[in-house]
Amino acid sequence: MTDLLYLSHPLLLDFPAEVTETFPLPGGRFGALLRATAFYPTGGGQEHDTGFIGAAAVLDVYKDDAGRIVHVLDRDLAPGTYAARLDRDRRLRAMQHHTAQHLLSAVLLRLFDLESVSANINGYTPSTVDLAVEDVPAETLRRAEEEVNRVIFENRPVKTYSVDEAGVAALPLRKPPKVSGQIRIVEIEGYDYTPCGGTHCPATGSIGLLKIVRTERINRKLRLHFVAGLQALDVFRALHESARAAADLLSARPEDLPALTQKLLDQVASLRAELEARAGERLANETRALLAEAEAVGGLRLVTRLYAGRPPAELRALAGKLLAAEKTVAVLASFDGGKLSLVVSAAPDSGVEARGLLNRLLVPIGGRGGGDARLAQGGGPGSEMQARLLFEQTRRELLAVQGAGGEVSV
Repeated sequence: MTDLLYLSHPLLLDFPAEVTETFPLPGGRFGALLRATAFYPTGGGQEHDTGFIGAAAVLDVYKDDAGRIVHVLDRDLAPGTYAARLDRDRRLRAMQHHTAQHLLSAVLLRLFDLESVSANINGYTPSTVDLAVEDVPAETLRRAEEEVNRVIFENRPVKTYSVDEAGVAALPLRKPPKVSGQIRIVEIEGYDYTPCGGTHCPATGSIGLLKIVRTERINRKLRLHFVAGLQALDVFRALHESARAAADLLSARPEDLPALTQKLLDQVASLRAELEARAGERLANETRALLAEAEAVGGLRLVTRLYAGRPPAELRALAGKLLAAEKTVAVLASFDGGKLSLVVSAAPDSGVEARGLLNRLLVPIGGRGGGDARLAQGGGPGSEMQARLLFEQTRRELLAVQGAGGEVSV
């Protein structure tokens, strides 16, 4: 059985590691067993430690089905004793966040009767606590933050010790233990008592501070995302740098950004409304110009126009405007260098069914489309010459159907 040094010495980062056995693992990696280890294995919501044993990098640490602590190495090691060292930054972040999670869960329960049902401890992304409710008022979370940081700044000792079943019954545990026998307790002095096998700060002051950064609903529970210690510094530094950069661009102070942003958004909305009005005017003018150039085909007016790279949405808007013109059929096309986009519109009194006409125009280019009797849209591979041939096809169909006294339909 491996001696778990991290339970009693969470600040132990360098130690002589006696490798007793190694064995191959999938992916060209190797598993190593130690007589004693300071490397924490993944468990209890906390991620594993990383570091080195001799020249071998420790990539993962886990407890296998036999209860052994397996150190996953990037290379094989012969049995023997090696200098081992943990990734200090990773261990410190895990300790800060795990201790902060205990404190946050304790505050939520003590002050607001909000039970934590699960937690996930991270060092480089926000850690999480899930609450057994779907919503919590923002003011409650603000007050919880204040209380957590008050206890952090008190620098209360964080103690770990083992008790038997009688000792467990005598303690005001925040949650019951998941195992029996000797139970390891993590106590934030006089404030929280929790069964836990993770690594923790020696005092709350080492947490630094805690900030809840966002919330989300997950499976009828509320998930709190929080940062603490070194990660909180990372987050605040990034936010400050972003705010400072944005403020410099706008020649403003960071604290003025919300009001200035709202002002800019209002200006953008006003400009967008003005642009939309002008676009409407431009579209109306373009519609009138197209109608002025319309070709008489029997008793109908035919509008055809080929554009270079014009978006289909703009063709559709134009065709929609042309629908209001009496006895008017429009076939508008756009060529982007390899594909033809077509929009067909047919006024209600034209006797033409737009979808049927479009479908027949698409046959020569192997295209596809859809729509209804008044407006249809589609496209396929083609060229500018093919577009002009499609316009001619439309002329012939309109003349033929009118000459027969029928309708252009599917």
